[in-house]
Amino acid sequence: MSTAIKNDNAIVVVQLTGGNDFMDTIIPYTNGIYYDSRPTLSINQDDVLPIDETLGFHPAARSLKNLFDDGKVAVIQGVGYENSSRSHFRAMDIMHTCEPEKVGTQGWLGRTIQEIDPHQENVLTGVNIGRGLPRSMALSGVPVTSIGDLDNYGLMTSVDNMKWRTAILDNFKDIYTQAIGTGPVSDFLGRTGNDILRSADLLKDVPSNYESTVEYAKNPIAKSLRDVARIHTADMGTKVFYVQHGGYDTHADQGPNHPRLLTELTDALSDFMDDLREHNASENISILVFTEFGRRMRDNGSGTDHGAGGGAFLIGDTVKGGLYGDYPSLEPSEWQDGENLKFNVDFRSVYATALEQWLGVDSRPMVFGSYEQLKVY
Repeated sequence: MSTAIKNDNAIVVVQLTGGNDFMDTIIPYTNGIYYDSRPTLSINQDDVLPIDETLGFHPAARSLKNLFDDGKVAVIQGVGYENSSRSHFRAMDIMHTCEPEKVGTQGWLGRTIQEIDPHQENVLTGVNIGRGLPRSMALSGVPVTSIGDLDNYGLMTSVDNMKWRTAILDNFKDIYTQAIGTGPVSDFLGRTGNDILRSADLLKDVPSNYESTVEYAKNPIAKSLRDVARIHTADMGTKVFYVQHGGYDTHADQGPNHPRLLTELTDALSDFMDDLREHNASENISILVFTEFGRRMRDNGSGTDHGAGGGAFLIGDTVKGGLYGDYPSLEPSEWQDGENLKFNVDFRSVYATALEQWLGVDSRPMVFGSYEQLKVY
């Protein structure tokens, strides 16, 4: 593997947790089978925002449609993999590790961060906006900064006295040593504590130095993307950002909830792009939006159940917008297991496209194989 990144680009990975209903995001609005299969949830043909004579955006995704019309959105259709899991936990684990045949221990983005910054020179090379650490960013020895609240994260630097900072780190390490003992794990926790304070030092002035005329909505995904914008425009050297938007497990009450989620998501993405452009910082960032699976062909009277073939989006000012892959066949004879749409694009092809064409990283060690790439960049 190479030891240096080939460009200055960064990526924002947006996880739609729960299994976004791709069929009611990109809608086959002229297909009678769609309306027959979804008597409760189908979107009125007159309300769809047409892409062409067969497909269109959900009306709640108008902000994404506007970006699409500007040529900034690649819609990747029929994303999935063989023998798709219907379990949220297993499906997301597969998407995070790129290992469908076994339970993986390393995340594809963790491997990527290690490749980009092999000597761990920057604790902000990978940044997760949220609590905990996504499995996709996990790799032993690779530091990733997780930020629950950027405005308060830098307050840890108020502990200016080195003696007190050392005491805090020792206490952090000691708490876990009581449970796990001494040795490599304990040493790792000590390094983790140091990384936390180092990242807090680096980020302490970011909120106060940020100015923007863009007014984001007051919801979690908007807040997360605003935090990404604040860090990215501060030029902290972050190459991989990660954010999550939950609530997509719409077994019930999908009618009111899915439009709300799409509005939150797409408005936040649009505001994020506007913010970056205002700061002349949009040319070297791209967004990957993914989910663990699609939903079933038929509605259940109130929502949709776990399915297979779904979709993804690549967004950015340097993206070659349009439709990629084939929309899964709606013909009942083509349904997988009698009720699911088949996939046409392996999710690892999407990852490989972003890794090689955008980040300049050899994708094969990251996704464990060679996968056909899409001509998105």
